[in-house]
Amino acid sequence: MASLLISSENQIQRLNGILNHVKTIQGLDISQLIATPNSKSWNVVEVIAHLNIAYGMYMPKLDEAFTKLPTVDSVPVEFKARAWQKLVIAGQRPKNGVRKWKMKTLKRFEPLLSNKDLNREKINIVFAEFFTLHDHLKQSILKSRSKDVAKIKITSAIGPIVNFYLPEAFEFLLCHIERHMVQIDEVLG
Repeated sequence: MASLLISSENQIQRLNGILNHVKTIQGLDISQLIATPNSKSWNVVEVIAHLNIAYGMYMPKLDEAFTKLPTVDSVPVEFKARAWQKLVIAGQRPKNGVRKWKMKTLKRFEPLLSNKDLNREKINIVFAEFFTLHDHLKQSILKSRSKDVAKIKITSAIGPIVNFYLPEAFEFLLCHIERHMVQIDEVLG
């Protein structure tokens, strides 16, 4: 099985692309943002709200980790993901613009939005939260460049069955976002 080598440079580039894509999506007409292909699918705003909930569970874990990580003068350009974490990350990563398999979302990650209550102001609040949270992710990736990231592990949002070193957590989060960007593209058709 090939190694998964993670670089902060690659992560920042991918995150910047995602942020630009979401900015474009935000400008779409409300009817496009709240339309669903079927009754069991989320609309675009619900997908963004889900991403907010998911990252919101990681943000305090990342902040706490940074208080404990020692600063270093130089760090390796790449970080090699461990086998179990590589498998978990691969489960999130879309391949060739396709989600490998659909997963049931745990209740605590489900967006609780009602289409009839969504107006431009409420939609903009959801998007503003996305940009605030994911700027935090970007700043965390940048900050990690001067830290000994192999000193602290954080527990995943699904529990202690998966723990990550920071580069692995960033990669998991980015693959999760990329997975949902594919979902948004499917919803928008």
